[in-house]
Order: sequence, then structure tokens, then C-alpha cells
Amino acid sequence: MLTLRQMRYFDALATARHFGRAAELAHVSQPALSAQIMEMEEHLGVKLVERSRGGVFLTGKGEDVLVRVRAILADVDRLEESARANSGTLEGRTRLGVIPTLAPYLVPRLIPYLRARYADIEIELKESLTDRLIADLGDGRLDAVVAALPIDADGIATRPLFSDRFFMAVAGNDRNVLMSPMTEEQVDISQLLLLEEGHCLRDQALAVCNTAGKRQLTSFGATSMATLLQMVANGMGMTLIPEIAIPSEAARNAIRIVPFADPGPAREIGLIWRRSNPRRRDMDALAEAIVDCARSISKEARG
Repeated sequence: MLTLRQMRYFDALATARHFGRAAELAHVSQPALSAQIMEMEEHLGVKLVERSRGGVFLTGKGEDVLVRVRAILADVDRLEESARANSGTLEGRTRLGVIPTLAPYLVPRLIPYLRARYADIEIELKESLTDRLIADLGDGRLDAVVAALPIDADGIATRPLFSDRFFMAVAGNDRNVLMSPMTEEQVDISQLLLLEEGHCLRDQALAVCNTAGKRQLTSFGATSMATLLQMVANGMGMTLIPEIAIPSEAARNAIRIVPFADPGPAREIGLIWRRSNPRRRDMDALAEAIVDCARSISKEARG
């Protein structure tokens, strides 16, 4: 007999195409996930995946089964959502996606906050790029996403949460004294370090610095804010840093934070969920929790 657990593990494996990463997505050990996939294959009498050194590939039958599995899981998730709509606030499972330039700073505050106020919450987190999170939201694999607005997608509802101001981060021993507050015209784009393609913060940084002329942009694209700031601290350039990241990153990196002149650039952070989701009360409670946590971080950033 097939189980929902096996189907969820198979869905995770099809998403990650790697047993180790799939186990992380499913919050289980790799051997446990592998054993459930083998049992699923034995029950169906077909091979669902091909295992190789390069990763995992779905067989033709595996692709067919995946379509049916995801449809079943979507129906189950809708059933759970409908049932939870009549339960208490933030009871049971809530699957939240957060973009990488928010997650390291917001999540360590948010999870204890939620658990302290909603004892029956079961929070599941996913950190990924905006496009992937919105795709998972639309497919029913997430209940809500925290990301920078606006979001261009069908069937979603959004709620603005807070404005996250941008600052410029330079090396603490940088001999080039930048005016404080600085203007966007003062940004030397040839020294600007950016996240790799796909990160919304990369696009936001380019938008902030679009008046800085057409000098050549540094080609290196980092995969995380932590990497960027390590490079900045070692004198390799400068980068935009969101206010929510300042308390953590300024404490562990030899950097100087330079504000922009008013009105400074900022990104609008919002909560996104499916318009069809009946858990509006839960979304409101989650939004208020995020706003409270962001407000406390902002106070630290401003000293």
C-alpha cells in the first residue's frame, strides 16, 4: 500500500534530484528516505529513479507517477488547509518559504517567536530564490512566502510587511572616504559586488545604482550575502546591504556601513500566499509576527 509519506519523499527526490538534498527537504535521514523510495518501487513493480554518480534521474514511469503523486499531494494539502481553517490560529503544519537575503536574519527570531505564542504550530521552512518559492507556492508545496514585492504571479494575495532600507557596506579600513550620507551617483559601479543571477537583491542593487554611469560591472556573482561581505571586508569592493542584515553581519565582518541620503533606497518585504487558501487568519497572524521580529532587528541596526 502506498503511503503519503512515500509520496512526499518521492516528490522531494524529484525536486532535489539528489538523495541527500531530498532528505534535507523532507527532514529525514538519507537512509530512511532511500528505504521508502525502494518500498514504493517494489509496491508499484516499476523503477522510478535511476541512480548515478551525477545525481538522480526519473525514469519514464517515474515521470508519469510524479504527475499523479503531485496531484494527490495537492488534494491532500487542500483538504488539510480546509480543515485547519476551522481550527485555532496557526495550529498544525505551516510551510514557509523565505528568500536567502532574509532567511539568515529573520528566521532565528521568527521561529522562537512563533513557538512561544502558538504552541501547536509545526513550522517547515524552505530557503530559496523568489521564482522557485513562488512556483512551490502555486503548486501547493508551500503555504506562504516572505519575499520582496512586487510579485508578478497569478492567483496570489500579498500583504506588505516592512520597508527594508539599503546601506552601502565598505571595508572597515577602506582609504576611500565616502560621504555620509552618500548619494546613488557616488557609487562606483566598477567596485560593486553583486549576488549571482536570480537573486532579487542583485536586480535591486542594479536599480539603485542605475545612475552611476556605464562603467564596467564586476563580473563575479556571489551565492550569499555572507560571501559578499567577506569579500568587502577584504577590500575587494563594496556592496549593498539591507538593514535587516546589519546587526548580524556588522558584528562578524570588518566592514563600515554608509547610509544613503534621504530618501534612501529600500525594498518592500511582503507576505505572499495563494488567494484560494482559506487560512486568512493564519496569514494575518504570521504577518504580524514577522513585522514584530523585523521591528526588533531594525531597532538593533539603528543602535
